[in-house]
Amino acid sequence: MSKLLERNIIDLLRERNEKGMELLFDHYGDTLFGVAYKVTKDEDLAKDVVQLSLMKIWDKIDTYNQEKSKLFTWIFRITRNTAIDKLRSANLKSDQEIQIEVSDVYNLGTESVNPDHLDLRKHLASLDEKYQVVMEALFFQGMTQQEASEALDMPLGTIKSRLKIGLRELRKIYDPALVILICSMLMNYLP
Repeated sequence: MSKLLERNIIDLLRERNEKGMELLFDHYGDTLFGVAYKVTKDEDLAKDVVQLSLMKIWDKIDTYNQEKSKLFTWIFRITRNTAIDKLRSANLKSDQEIQIEVSDVYNLGTESVNPDHLDLRKHLASLDEKYQVVMEALFFQGMTQQEASEALDMPLGTIKSRLKIGLRELRKIYDPALVILICSMLMNYLP
């Protein structure tokens, strides 16, 4: 795609002109579907992901910084992360249904390790912002360490150090065994 056409799409989207969305879909729609399908392995789910991604692109176009990444890279990440979130949501729902049906003797329920019930976001907010940003990207946005390094424009070593320090700080709030459980649970969902 030419830089002129890419610039035109960005300008139209920022002006909230629907022609920008049409051009974006015409030039990237098949690729975005391919990204979504590769993650979800389900055609209907992939279509939902593309639709959700396009809405996010429309809503977040003002946050796009062409000095940090190309338009394709930015929309690719949005679509990939949306697909991961959608897949996690579908898997979580499936896991909850299975757990309820299978376990009738000792059912802890999903709330026993639900990050929301542990006030994980609240406690993350108590950390220094530089650790919050890294942990948010890795655990809640589903980025790999390399993707977080690129998205946050930080060296990979800094990402790793801030993750380690952030986890150490969480251990002061939670029982260390619980932090390990939370991390392993969250890491199971990372690509």
